[in-house]
Amino acid sequence: MNSRLRLFLSLLLLIAVVALGNLLTQWIIDGIDFEITPVNEAKVHRLIMTSMIAYAFLMAIPFVPAAEIGLAVMMILGPKIVPLVYLCTLLSLMLSFLVGRFIPDKALVTLLKDLRLHRASRLLGELESFDARQRLNLILTRSPRRLLPFLIRNRYIALLLAINLPGNIVIGGGGGIAMMAGMSRLFSAPYYFLTIAIAVAPLPLLLVTFGEYFGEWSLN
Repeated sequence: MNSRLRLFLSLLLLIAVVALGNLLTQWIIDGIDFEITPVNEAKVHRLIMTSMIAYAFLMAIPFVPAAEIGLAVMMILGPKIVPLVYLCTLLSLMLSFLVGRFIPDKALVTLLKDLRLHRASRLLGELESFDARQRLNLILTRSPRRLLPFLIRNRYIALLLAINLPGNIVIGGGGGIAMMAGMSRLFSAPYYFLTIAIAVAPLPLLLVTFGEYFGEWSLN
């Protein structure tokens, strides 16, 4: 297939997935704006579980602001739902990381070539057979600027800050950042999980600690 046509179709698919993800996100947020009564308790349970499953998958998609679903659910339902939202967030970011980890290097090399990023494609081609430590050493050697090597050496701190960076949707959002971390092959899965567990904890802790100021309800 012609490289330009392949690039066009890839971008078209990405745009379609992101657009659909954004529409679903808004639809779910609108759908959880409900009145909670003892009569509709069963419906509320189903709606919560459906919303959380959708949230976990949408959060894993780059450029989809699905974090708004989690925030809306926590603000509406109060502190009791916070642990579930936190768990779904961790599962989502782990899923995106694993998807990135299993994307073949050859596919990324082809994409970079299609984008005319020949230097990056050559570098990634060299890295294909390397383990994580060898990749790290080569990238540090080839990095032309002082800031990039610093960020790579402190990549877990950089990841933590990027996850919490306001407006990070422009660089892919949580799902995009997690997927890029997986594609880089520079992050150990256990340390990555620990990093995101810390990164997404502040807001849930805040809502649990000061839950009475946001209001809460109980399913019991």
